Amino acid sequence: MSDLPEGVERREIDGETGLATRGPPAYGEPTDEGWRRWNPRRSKLGATFELGMDTGLDGGETVLYLGAAAGTTVSHVADFAGPTYAVEFAARPVRDLLEVAGDRERLFPLLKDARKPETYAHVVEPVDAIVQDVATRGQAEVALANREFLRDDGRLVMAVKARSEDVTADPEAVFDEVVETLSEGYEILERERLEPYHADHLGVVARPR
Repeated sequence: MSDLPEGVERREIDGETGLATRGPPAYGEPTDEGWRRWNPRRSKLGATFELGMDTGLDGGETVLYLGAAAGTTVSHVADFAGPTYAVEFAARPVRDLLEVAGDRERLFPLLKDARKPETYAHVVEPVDAIVQDVATRGQAEVALANREFLRDDGRLVMAVKARSEDVTADPEAVFDEVVETLSEGYEILERERLEPYHADHLGVVARPR
C-alpha cells in the first residue's frame, strides 16, 4: 500500500481503525483527541488512499479542489495540505462549505463553476495538485480546462463518475472514453475502480504533459 500523506494516519476511533486527519469536526464524524475519522465510503479521495493508489500527495501541497460540495472531503484535504482552493457551483452546499472553512484558515471556498476556470483564475495561484470530484458530463474536459493551474510536476487526482457521463452506457466503456480524452493533456499514471467504496467510479492519477 502506498504511503499516506503526512497528516493522514490510520487511527483507532470508536473501536474502529481507519483513515483520520487532525482537525476540528466538520460533518458529525467520530473524533478522538483531535483526530477525526475519514470514511472512504463518503469520500472518493479517501477511497483512493484506502485502495493504496499512489496519489503523489505528500502533505503540505497547494491544492485546487474541484467539486467541493458541502466540504466533507475537502475539509480533510485542508487538514493535511497547504492552501486549498475549494470550487463549488451550487449555492446551497457552499453555505455549509463556508461554515467548514470558518475553522480552517487554509481553506478558501469559491462559489464558481469548475467548467469556467477563467472566472477564478485571478484568485487561484499555481497549485501542486488538482483533486477533482465533479458530477457532470464532460469530466475530462473540466480537468483539461483547469490544467493551466497545475505545476509541471504536479498531480491530478480525479474520481470519474460513469453515471454522470452516460447513465445507460457500460461504465468501463465510459471510463475508457474519459481517460482517452484526459490523455490529450495528461499522462495517466494509474487508474483503478473505486469499488467496494463507490460503485461505477474510477480513480485516476495523472500528471500534465
